[in-house]
Amino acid sequence: MKRFFFLALALLSVASMKAQVAAQPADALVAKEMEFDFGKIPQGKPVYHFFEVLNKSSKAFKLDNVTATCGCTTPEWSKDEIPAGGSSKIKVGYNAASHGAFEKFITITYNGNETKQIKIKGEVWQAPAGAAPANPSIQFLKQQIQ
Repeated sequence: MKRFFFLALALLSVASMKAQVAAQPADALVAKEMEFDFGKIPQGKPVYHFFEVLNKSSKAFKLDNVTATCGCTTPEWSKDEIPAGGSSKIKVGYNAASHGAFEKFITITYNGNETKQIKIKGEVWQAPAGAAPANPSIQFLKQQIQ
């Protein structure tokens, strides 16, 4: 009898936990990709990427704000409502002014206080300073022509 009682109590506990999980609302905003890697990019050459976001809720809403962690990253987004089941794109630019690896976070605020975070990353390689290095073969050819 005790076994039956504990088994029934355990099943009841599991069922109530599943009901609580099912009752939690799903995210209204879903990004098709949470992270984008630009790979290696040359210094001073801005790069851009479009993140697509989907409205998974049953009501239309707007993106309230999209902010980046620094001024080197510039997000642009539509101020129009995203209909239920619809999508929108967020253009994220990176200016590539400083060389080295980077990782920048962009926070999307929607429905008043809900947020979602996406990320860009990559590595900016520094171009050599000055003109191309001298080529001794070219100097030799110039001397032969004269």
